[in-house]
Amino acid sequence: MAQHKCTRWAVDLASWSPTLPQLAQAVAVIQAEERGRLQKFFYIDDFLSSLVGRLLMRKYVSVQSGMDYKEVQFARDVRGKPYWTQAANECPNQMSFNVSHQGNFVLFAGVSMDTKVKVAEPTTFGVGVDVMKIEYSGGKSLSEFFRIMQRKFSDSEWRYIRRPHHNEFDQVQAFMRHWCLKEAYVKELGVGITIDLQKISFKVDTSRELSVAESPLTGTTLRCNDMLMHDWHFEEHLLHPKYCAAIAFRNCKPEEGKFELLKMDQLLVETESATSIEVVQYCREALRKERRKS
Repeated sequence: MAQHKCTRWAVDLASWSPTLPQLAQAVAVIQAEERGRLQKFFYIDDFLSSLVGRLLMRKYVSVQSGMDYKEVQFARDVRGKPYWTQAANECPNQMSFNVSHQGNFVLFAGVSMDTKVKVAEPTTFGVGVDVMKIEYSGGKSLSEFFRIMQRKFSDSEWRYIRRPHHNEFDQVQAFMRHWCLKEAYVKELGVGITIDLQKISFKVDTSRELSVAESPLTGTTLRCNDMLMHDWHFEEHLLHPKYCAAIAFRNCKPEEGKFELLKMDQLLVETESATSIEVVQYCREALRKERRKS
């Protein structure tokens, strides 16, 4: 039996155009520091994606701990990663979580210890998640883009990405799969894409085609400085024909599973502060932000 359990949630924002009362409900439960960060986004799309990521973190901690959703508080560590401030007292080293968003999708992955499984010395563990839209719209030719990105992938990764029988879409998908994996890995480390990515080489699972129906693939392996990393495990998902995702697990291997698609009403709770003048005015300003052009 696996020692850890993984929660995988996804929200598709394509059909959500929040009303003022809905947005106020969402904003009312987040902290003042988080509101300040969100208001800096120029586009409403980025504002909403980041807001939903914060709501997903609150829902997860609330479910895991039994704490009231509205009382959950977060801070950021020295790496800038959010953490649950009450964790030191409530359940130290018992959970890890991460969020990612791009385009229409916001993803959440959370890992917790399975309290039913007894272990002598539990190890620290972590999770990172990333989502990428499978498209290239950089203006340059794809071959020129690949040339510019040459140093971001190992030779073996490029051989897979540029396999002769891959058409242009296949090459873009292969590129995004590898980028997703690297992002998920470094997000768990908390270092960002600042390390030598050529030293991080993935061999993707080719036992099956990556598809919505077949997700996830779990046979992907990682080499760092040519050493096989046995303490890392990966899942690759296709959420939608145009969106791929990856989860990186450090020192844990939960049972595999698909992302559960949540509706926005599952993230909203009623609270009196949603009708406060401060929150309503904040939301009015947010709703004036522009949408990204397609």
